[in-house]
Amino acid sequence: MADNNFKQQNNLGQDNLGQNQISSEENKNITQEVKDEARRKLLKNTAYATAGIGLACAILPFIDSMNPSKDVQALASIDVDISNIKVGEEKKVMWRGKPIFVKRRTPQEISDAQKVELAELKDPQADSDRVKKGKEEWLITIGICTHLGCVPIGGQGDYKGWFCPCHGSQYDTSARIRKGPAPKNLEIPPYEFINDKTIKIG
Repeated sequence: MADNNFKQQNNLGQDNLGQNQISSEENKNITQEVKDEARRKLLKNTAYATAGIGLACAILPFIDSMNPSKDVQALASIDVDISNIKVGEEKKVMWRGKPIFVKRRTPQEISDAQKVELAELKDPQADSDRVKKGKEEWLITIGICTHLGCVPIGGQGDYKGWFCPCHGSQYDTSARIRKGPAPKNLEIPPYEFINDKTIKIG
């Protein structure tokens, strides 16, 4: 009887020892899993951070390349000497890659432009809105036909303004479209008179 009790207690002790060993192994496994998960998160975060830095390094030069160069910035405006342009003559200059017509109009050309009725115009605009007050003899336009971008020829056409040789658009002495497929007048660039001999375009 005593032997049986001893055996039962011994078996119970072995069972408890075995359970303790299993629990210890489980704890080790859990601890290892926690470490592995933490390591995975660290590696993932490191990878994301590295990718982010790489992307930033790739994008910054691209963004910088979109900024205008110093040469382009310098050409944002140009000064034009008009002192040597005689009445009735036209001077061509380049601004931002576009031809600019600087026309010194005759009194007759000014009169012809001023007496046109707006109702006659495809793109109604008074001559006074296209020149500077007190400087009516000077007409500054972008020399690009508003149809398909050709460069019109000065002093040609029915209206003695500009004639586009590509498709026959004709502009008057205020560079307004009068005949042909062009939908708009020649564009007026931003400009100002610095003095009587110089204008700044842009």
